[in-house]
Amino acid sequence: MIVYHHPGQRAHDPQFFLSSGAPRPSPEQPARIEALLSGVRQLGLTVETPSDQGLDAISAVHPARYLTFLQTIHDRWQHIAGASAEVIPNIHPANRTDGYPLSAVGQAGFHMTDTACPIGPQTWQAACLSAHCATAGAEALLAGARAAYALCRPPGHHAFAELAGGFCYLNNTAIAAQQLTLSGRKVAILDIDVHHGNGTQGIFYDRPDVLTVSIHAHPERFYPFFWGYPTERGTGAAEGANLNICLPRGTPDEAYMPALQQALDAISLWGADTLVLALGLDAYVGDPFQGLAITTPGFARIGSEIASAGLPTLIVQEGGYLAPELGLNLAAVLKAFT
Repeated sequence: MIVYHHPGQRAHDPQFFLSSGAPRPSPEQPARIEALLSGVRQLGLTVETPSDQGLDAISAVHPARYLTFLQTIHDRWQHIAGASAEVIPNIHPANRTDGYPLSAVGQAGFHMTDTACPIGPQTWQAACLSAHCATAGAEALLAGARAAYALCRPPGHHAFAELAGGFCYLNNTAIAAQQLTLSGRKVAILDIDVHHGNGTQGIFYDRPDVLTVSIHAHPERFYPFFWGYPTERGTGAAEGANLNICLPRGTPDEAYMPALQQALDAISLWGADTLVLALGLDAYVGDPFQGLAITTPGFARIGSEIASAGLPTLIVQEGGYLAPELGLNLAAVLKAFT
């Protein structure tokens, strides 16, 4: 298995996180990288640094207006008298068909869904490097690799085409899937993060050429709250190309496996020839978000079941927060692909 990571991804160090009205330290910390790399090292895998592949693959998913915002907003924000050190929105439009403001404050509200994605001085660079890991992994699959792991941090699956949110700025999973699709692959995305991959769903929701499947804690009482319900199946020609499998809070290993089988059956029936696995390890029983209750042996079984599908697989890191077992959980999944 080929592993991609760039040390520059550590530079993004978000400080602000608002949860239930209370400011807290962000759980999306640079230290996640070392924890995940410990899992890679357990398997003796070599880490490669992706090359700078420019913005072509990123621009195939994210419009120029949004990329300009991400590139420039922190510098613009610093010219506002009394502004915070990080870009944090305080106003949002009723919908994104409303007017597009010139104000930095207005654009922050337009392009950021929540306060969990503060933009600091190194956020744009780190997000680009994270996306380059995903595109390098996609290129590896196109060159014949059976599996690749992209250690993407910051993560991406809550980022829509023009919206940052939930620690995410560029949708690494969608960027890789689009790259593979444009190269002739029939791609299915399987998202097993504890939170619904709302940005990924939004990007492909009207597209019949990519199947999106997400297994997650039910959003009626869990982030992202407004997306991820079973009734969301795609629109127009893409109806049926989106599958959301919602689980009760605290679902353990044994109760998780039928949901995974349902997802794999849908992927097989759809006829995918390539899989992009959005790997969230925050379904772990000891993860700070406490959504599901998967154990380390449970992750090993999940990895084994997905690998048994026999598809070339790009594994893109999404969530999974600081717990002593984070590296062990990653190794448990990756071992099935080595």
